[in-house]
Amino acid sequence: MICYSYRVGKIHQNAWILVFISAILQILIFPLPNLYFLGWIALAPLLIALLRARRPNTLQFTEGVKLLPATPLQAFLLAYICGILWYAGTCYWIYSTMHQYGGLSATAAFGVLILFCLYLALYHGLFGLIVSLLADSSSFSRNALLLAPPVWVAVELARTRITGFPWNLLGISQVDNIPLSRIASFTGVYGLSFEILVVNAALAAALLVRREKRTSLLIAAIGAAIVLQAGSLVSAPEFPADHSATLVQANIPAIDERDWTREYFQTTLQELTNLSAPKLGAPSLATPDAGSAKRAGLVVWPESPAPFYQDDARFRGALSTVARQTGSWVLAGDVTVYDEGKPGQTLFNSASLVSPAGEWTARYDKVHLVPFGEYVPFKNIFSFAGGLTQQVGDFSSGSSRQPLQADGTGLGVFICYESIFPDEVRQFAKNGAQVFVNLSNDGWYGDSGAYAQHLKQSRMRAVENARWLLLDTNTGVTASVDPYGRIVASAPRKARTALQAQYALSRETTFYTRHGDWFAYLCAIISLAALFMRLPFLKRKS
Repeated sequence: MICYSYRVGKIHQNAWILVFISAILQILIFPLPNLYFLGWIALAPLLIALLRARRPNTLQFTEGVKLLPATPLQAFLLAYICGILWYAGTCYWIYSTMHQYGGLSATAAFGVLILFCLYLALYHGLFGLIVSLLADSSSFSRNALLLAPPVWVAVELARTRITGFPWNLLGISQVDNIPLSRIASFTGVYGLSFEILVVNAALAAALLVRREKRTSLLIAAIGAAIVLQAGSLVSAPEFPADHSATLVQANIPAIDERDWTREYFQTTLQELTNLSAPKLGAPSLATPDAGSAKRAGLVVWPESPAPFYQDDARFRGALSTVARQTGSWVLAGDVTVYDEGKPGQTLFNSASLVSPAGEWTARYDKVHLVPFGEYVPFKNIFSFAGGLTQQVGDFSSGSSRQPLQADGTGLGVFICYESIFPDEVRQFAKNGAQVFVNLSNDGWYGDSGAYAQHLKQSRMRAVENARWLLLDTNTGVTASVDPYGRIVASAPRKARTALQAQYALSRETTFYTRHGDWFAYLCAIISLAALFMRLPFLKRKS
């Protein structure tokens, strides 16, 4: 254990205030508030708190006495509390999801949310801990501020790879800033997170240096933030689109499977079939440039809570009919039952592809399942949380990220939650996907900010890989997204309708598509090297 030669003082109250301010700002930059321009200052209060947290342990403490950097334990605590507040403010929807659909009592659902926040906030705490280890007692802890950006990215990488929940990575907030977000095609979203931390660290440095140097640094930091944010005001050129898809928004409620009577099931199938064939006069939404095209090259049905099983003759017949009537390929979310002739059954959350001749030609099985939503990890420990899985299904994981082939066109199909994993989605493009298709059921989130947060993360996948993205959701947002991450056309939420969406195919690959999370790993190496080099100094202080 490392001990310091100076006596440890208490955390100053101003540090707690700064931590609270930082947490609030981090909440506001993501939907629903979506004040993403605040991202340029959101982490600066936390950095200042970490580097000016501790009172010297003197008998006569006054405000004029210089505050010192937090000890590692204090820094971890400060950043950890910030993380707890941030997760509670952005992922509050976990409570209603577990309570309404998971069968948990209000108390149990609230307990799950608290445990979730306590767990994921460990990564914020880790960031604070590393920053404190890199800090010194210089005028503004230059090393800590210079290394804060790569440390933040390294921690985001750990959250993605170790915990498997990279929800709302910092760079996601800038997806609407098109000139800046293009960095993601080279570095992935992590490059944007790095850029945001650079500005925040510069702002923190400006506020920590001696007064005579403060003005110039402050002007430079604020100027950089304004210039980088100004990109959101720039209009990028439109992408030409020469393909059309009918995206069916089913708007199917999440009800118990026992409530699906034969009549209700048949009526739902008929309505979705009618929506899938706009040439028959069914109501649909069209993009301004969709023209009078009578046939869509692709018809898509979303992931939904309906009991649409791949081996159900009624369901198969409906999709085959749609394919033949429209002369289109049909892609639909369903459940695949596979028993291998053994006791018990294996379930997959799947997307099935049907040819224009009505033949079922291929399917994609969801690889990255939602913990506690589609399976329960460590069932012996978390058996109490099995309610939501019973509502949705206890699924097994697929194994392939190969595109589905529709007459020579590679469809990069991923389902719902998978869209938040940058490296996993880019593998579809690397393997030949010419357009991305995300099937999702965001109905579990209700009207909380989760559906909008999910939408932003999905859009970033289009930017990273320079691909059009067709988003087909059960309750919305159903949309067509261009390679700049812009929503070109969308359907209103909570409506049973169809969107005539334009898109184009691409065979080119970005640097990020080819090389993946190289930048994030580089940041991790830099962070570890800096800690290793700092180790002799820490030993001398022991």
